Amino acid sequence: MQVIAFVTQKGGSGKSTTAASIAVAAFQQGRRVFMLELDRQGTLSDWIESREAEEGPDCERIDATALETALATLKGANYDLVVIDTPGIDSPGVNAAMRSANLCLIPCRPTATDLRGCLPTVQSLIRLEKPFAFVLTQCPPRSNRVEETRAGLAALGLIAEPPIVSRADHQDAMAAGMGVTEFNEAGAAANEIKQLWIWIENKLEPKGKRNVVKAA
Repeated sequence: MQVIAFVTQKGGSGKSTTAASIAVAAFQQGRRVFMLELDRQGTLSDWIESREAEEGPDCERIDATALETALATLKGANYDLVVIDTPGIDSPGVNAAMRSANLCLIPCRPTATDLRGCLPTVQSLIRLEKPFAFVLTQCPPRSNRVEETRAGLAALGLIAEPPIVSRADHQDAMAAGMGVTEFNEAGAAANEIKQLWIWIENKLEPKGKRNVVKAA
């Protein structure tokens, strides 16, 4: 079973939105996915309650002290991917998620404030010797700021591809209890999330078992 954790001490970076859409994209590509929410704000819990689709990732909000037990239970239940959403603060829950993850993803908007804000998270991950990558989120469609931020982040670590452009589909999908690849499958936002999931999957080794359903 593989575990990815979305971690950052900077709020408003699109962490929960990206986590939800990545979980859905992974499910659509054959993964058996469970989402664990450690954030008391309950963004993912609200999202899952709004969800009408009969199939998709499972989700539960838990306290950080229950994380180790939860992961052991999910492994025993044959889930092959767990997506952890964490609060945007420095907390024992965030550190526990970092330690448990095979790959940590740091959402970061292309702003100087976000770049500075992610530094404590990066320092924690380096100290824990955990693999991590930045995910550029809420990017303007055309702006030099994206390349400037990429240059700044490249000095700190790996950058996931592609950058996620700020599009209304992301917010509309969350409000509808959907991943963006469900909400507008042919849209530009969906295409970026599909590409991002492929990038993430290529970083996860070994690859997990697939739950692809064969056509009758």
